[in-house]
Amino acid sequence: QVQLVESGGGLVQAGGSLRLSCAASGRTFSSYAMGWFRQAPGKEREFVAAISWSGGSTYHGDSVKGRFTISRDNAKNTVYLQMNSLKPEDTAVYYCAAELYGLASRGRYDYNYWGQGTQVTVSS
Repeated sequence: QVQLVESGGGLVQAGGSLRLSCAASGRTFSSYAMGWFRQAPGKEREFVAAISWSGGSTYHGDSVKGRFTISRDNAKNTVYLQMNSLKPEDTAVYYCAAELYGLASRGRYDYNYWGQGTQVTVSS
Protein backbone atom coordinates (compact mmCIF):
# COMPACT_ATOMS: atom_id res chain seq x y z
CA GLN A 1 0.00 0.00 0.00
CA VAL A 2 0.87 3.69 -0.09
CA GLN A 3 1.56 5.60 3.11
CA LEU A 4 0.89 9.33 3.13
CA VAL A 5 1.99 11.70 5.88
CA GLU A 6 0.92 15.34 5.93
CA SER A 7 2.89 18.08 7.65
CA GLY A 8 3.10 21.85 7.81
CA GLY A 9 -0.18 22.66 9.49
CA GLY A 10 -0.47 25.11 12.34
CA LEU A 11 -1.99 28.33 13.61
CA VAL A 12 -1.78 31.43 11.42
CA GLN A 13 -3.46 34.82 11.28
CA ALA A 14 -5.93 35.75 8.57
CA GLY A 15 -4.09 36.95 5.50
CA GLY A 16 -1.08 34.81 6.24
CA SER A 17 0.43 31.92 4.32
CA LEU A 18 1.20 28.29 5.00
CA ARG A 19 2.66 25.45 2.96
CA LEU A 20 1.50 21.90 3.54
CA SER A 21 3.55 18.89 2.50
CA CYS A 22 2.54 15.28 1.95
CA ALA A 23 5.28 12.68 1.85
CA ALA A 24 4.50 9.37 0.16
CA SER A 25 6.13 5.98 0.53
CA GLY A 26 5.45 2.31 -0.13
CA ARG A 27 4.72 2.35 -3.87
CA THR A 28 5.53 4.32 -7.00
CA PHE A 29 4.53 7.88 -6.17
CA SER A 30 5.09 9.24 -9.66
CA SER A 31 2.37 6.96 -11.08
CA TYR A 32 -0.37 8.44 -8.91
CA ALA A 33 -2.48 11.53 -9.12
CA MET A 34 -2.63 13.40 -5.84
CA GLY A 35 -5.29 15.46 -4.16
CA TRP A 36 -5.90 17.67 -1.15
CA PHE A 37 -9.17 17.68 0.77
CA ARG A 38 -10.22 19.38 3.96
CA GLN A 39 -12.83 18.81 6.63
CA ALA A 40 -14.04 21.20 9.29
CA PRO A 41 -15.97 20.00 12.36
CA GLY A 42 -19.55 19.10 11.45
CA LYS A 43 -18.97 19.60 7.73
CA GLU A 44 -18.46 17.37 4.71
CA ARG A 45 -15.01 16.62 3.41
CA GLU A 46 -14.35 19.24 0.75
CA PHE A 47 -12.23 19.09 -2.38
CA VAL A 48 -9.35 21.54 -2.33
CA ALA A 49 -6.96 20.69 -5.17
CA ALA A 50 -5.71 17.87 -7.38
CA ILE A 51 -2.76 17.22 -9.66
CA SER A 52 -2.15 14.56 -12.30
CA TRP A 53 0.74 12.10 -12.17
CA SER A 54 2.86 14.27 -14.45
CA GLY A 55 1.86 17.56 -12.87
CA GLY A 56 0.52 18.69 -16.23
CA SER A 57 -3.07 19.07 -15.04
CA THR A 58 -4.20 20.79 -11.86
CA TYR A 59 -7.58 21.65 -10.41
CA HIS A 60 -8.55 23.85 -7.49
CA GLY A 61 -11.82 24.14 -5.66
CA ASP A 62 -13.84 27.31 -6.14
CA SER A 63 -13.39 28.36 -2.53
CA VAL A 64 -9.59 28.36 -2.80
CA LYS A 65 -8.98 29.22 -6.45
CA GLY A 66 -6.51 32.06 -6.78
CA ARG A 67 -5.24 31.59 -3.23
CA PHE A 68 -4.04 27.97 -3.04
CA THR A 69 -1.70 26.16 -5.41
CA ILE A 70 -0.99 22.44 -5.60
CA SER A 71 2.34 21.16 -6.89
CA ARG A 72 4.43 18.00 -6.74
CA ASP A 73 8.03 16.91 -6.76
CA ASN A 74 8.18 13.30 -7.87
CA ALA A 75 11.90 13.07 -7.14
CA LYS A 76 11.07 13.76 -3.49
CA ASN A 77 7.82 11.73 -3.45
CA THR A 78 6.08 14.81 -2.12
CA VAL A 79 3.03 16.89 -2.98
CA TYR A 80 2.57 20.44 -1.69
CA LEU A 81 -0.25 22.83 -1.05
CA GLN A 82 0.77 26.47 -0.92
CA MET A 83 -1.91 28.46 0.88
CA ASN A 84 -1.93 32.25 0.66
CA SER A 85 -4.37 34.91 1.83
CA LEU A 86 -5.75 32.54 4.42
CA LYS A 87 -9.21 33.13 5.84
CA PRO A 88 -10.83 31.87 9.04
CA GLU A 89 -13.12 29.68 6.94
CA ASP A 90 -10.05 27.79 5.73
CA THR A 91 -9.75 26.30 9.22
CA ALA A 92 -9.97 22.52 8.88
CA VAL A 93 -8.05 19.29 8.95
CA TYR A 94 -6.29 18.95 5.61
CA TYR A 95 -5.82 15.52 4.07
CA CYS A 96 -3.75 14.39 1.13
CA ALA A 97 -4.82 11.46 -1.01
CA ALA A 98 -3.41 9.31 -3.80
CA GLU A 99 -5.24 7.98 -6.87
CA LEU A 100 -3.91 4.84 -8.52
CA TYR A 101 -4.56 5.65 -12.17
CA GLY A 102 -2.80 8.99 -12.35
CA LEU A 103 -5.85 11.08 -13.26
CA ALA A 104 -6.62 14.14 -11.18
CA SER A 105 -10.10 14.06 -9.70
CA ARG A 106 -12.37 16.25 -7.58
CA GLY A 107 -14.18 13.25 -6.09
CA ARG A 108 -13.02 11.82 -2.78
CA TYR A 109 -14.20 8.32 -3.68
CA ASP A 110 -11.80 8.19 -6.61
CA TYR A 111 -8.81 8.13 -4.27
CA ASN A 112 -7.29 4.92 -3.01
CA TYR A 113 -5.09 6.08 -0.14
CA TRP A 114 -5.37 8.79 2.48
CA GLY A 115 -3.13 10.42 5.04
CA GLN A 116 -4.12 11.11 8.63
CA GLY A 117 -4.46 14.85 8.13
CA THR A 118 -2.88 17.99 9.50
CA GLN A 119 -4.71 20.75 11.35
CA VAL A 120 -4.81 24.26 9.91
CA THR A 121 -6.29 27.00 12.08
CA VAL A 122 -6.69 30.56 10.84
CA SER A 123 -7.44 33.23 13.41
CA SER A 124 -9.16 36.54 12.69
